[in-house]
Amino acid sequence: MRGPNPSSNHPTLQLLEKCKTLENLKKVHAHMITTGLILHTYPLSRILLISSTIAFTHALSIFNQIPNPTIFLYNTLISSLANHKSHTHIAFSLYSRVITHTTLKPNSFTFPSLFKACGSQPWRRHGGALHTHVLKFLEPASDPFVQAALLNYYAKCGKVGACRYLFNQLGNPDLASWNSILSAYVHNSGVVCKDVSLSLEVLSLFIRMQKSLVKANEVTLVALISACAELGAVSQGAWAHVYVLKHNLKLNHFVGTALIDMYSKCGCLDLAYQLFDQMPHRDTLCYNAMIGGFAIHGCGHQALDLFKKMTLQGLAPDDVTLIVTMCGCSHVGLVDEGCEVFDSMKEVYGIERKLEHYGCLVDLLGRAGRLREAEERILNMPMKPNAVLWRSLLGSARVHGNLEIGEVSIKHLIQLEPETSGNYVLWSNMYASVNRWDDVKRVRKLMKDHGVIKLPGSSLVEIGGAMHEFLTGDKTHPCSKEIYLKLEEMSKRLHEYGHKPRTLEVLFDIEEEEKEDALSYHSERLAIAFALISSHPCAPIRISKNLRVCGDCHTSSKLISKIYEREIIVRDRNRFHHFKEGACSCSDYW
Repeated sequence: MRGPNPSSNHPTLQLLEKCKTLENLKKVHAHMITTGLILHTYPLSRILLISSTIAFTHALSIFNQIPNPTIFLYNTLISSLANHKSHTHIAFSLYSRVITHTTLKPNSFTFPSLFKACGSQPWRRHGGALHTHVLKFLEPASDPFVQAALLNYYAKCGKVGACRYLFNQLGNPDLASWNSILSAYVHNSGVVCKDVSLSLEVLSLFIRMQKSLVKANEVTLVALISACAELGAVSQGAWAHVYVLKHNLKLNHFVGTALIDMYSKCGCLDLAYQLFDQMPHRDTLCYNAMIGGFAIHGCGHQALDLFKKMTLQGLAPDDVTLIVTMCGCSHVGLVDEGCEVFDSMKEVYGIERKLEHYGCLVDLLGRAGRLREAEERILNMPMKPNAVLWRSLLGSARVHGNLEIGEVSIKHLIQLEPETSGNYVLWSNMYASVNRWDDVKRVRKLMKDHGVIKLPGSSLVEIGGAMHEFLTGDKTHPCSKEIYLKLEEMSKRLHEYGHKPRTLEVLFDIEEEEKEDALSYHSERLAIAFALISSHPCAPIRISKNLRVCGDCHTSSKLISKIYEREIIVRDRNRFHHFKEGACSCSDYW
């Protein structure tokens, strides 16, 4: 008859815990066999666990000699193997043996490690089937550990709806669950197009988390800071920075990189660089954030200089480094330098070119008016060009008035993305710029026939720590009456300064006066009007916009900054524009 299970302080088990090599492990294993210790469940689970980390084949050999392994032993080995990417297939093989066994069935300790393994490829597609097994085998199916593992799995898959449903089932979410739901919202806020509602939900959830008395950690703050970056919410982002310092959290390279990215995306480039300069250890991700910050602010020379400094210090650039560096070159017309970076990718850094790199190259050449060269690059790519590349070429063709290349681009775009409104808008703008109103009408009819609805312009402005969103022609704001009175005043003063609205931007063949009104009600114009009546007269106006700034709003914003003596910082879909004293930081190269 077996005696009671030995405790963890048994001398042999303590020797087992110290094993680092297979030779020592075999000696302890032999001793466990001769003393009968191997017949007890707990010692057996320990040697399975430790041998799986030293030599998994030895662990399988031990396991296969057990006459009737319990679900506890299966779980021990499955959990250990699932945590090693190269052994995940063996973990699933063991799981298959469990579910086909006549008497065994998986329990709440079987699933968490398997869901963790399903969070990465190529196992991600098995997570859904595994979820059905939870419902089949567990009674009740709402075990908190399994629910937390499911939540984390769906977060990694980008399924925000499923994440939120599971999160709402948890009575008292722990720190890991809070971090999973926050990360799910952050990672999906800009997958297709910027969805500010997801980033706003991160701020709302963080407030709930604080009320629940669960203490945030560095992972939580990275998610919160990233949401502030997407929103352009500098007050909340700065508050998060203070929270890190006040609560003695580590300003590690993850938090530091998130803060650099946040300050850059909120228009505070000086603060971003100050923080970057103070970082004790700067890795490639940290450099990427700072180079990207310089790029979106139109500081291409600084971006290129920092890229060179990074390589001189021996840090290896990755594919993202080269994307942000080329973007920096593109925004200031450093065509030769950008092409040099592109050409050096494979030869110098051993990095395979991706669609994103070709997209940067096409943008670089297109902005500079080298449209034929950009088109040739697309046609001679080793992979099939996507819609982003053709849209970039179309945008450049519109700017430079090349209808021939524009029409070639749009044919490819409509084939690839027949329901994307931005393609039709660019197409219409191109015809409107040369007064081809019949073609504009034809494009609008195509939009209607395909059921395509134009994405409305949306602008966010932060006043007193609160975010205010405006749509084009919006009259839902509580201060709507005052905003429109301010708009009238702005229009009058713009006319006094000689501003002539660029009515070709309006996609309707209507009277000039109506076109001027349409331009006046663009979302960023409403946001500026609200900021002028609501913020301190010396404070910069910070606006985040979901679309590219139109030509008329760009011209009028320059004048407004001069008329009202206010700095206006606008982040559109592509870059930052700093309007000050009648000029823009982009020098009209955008």
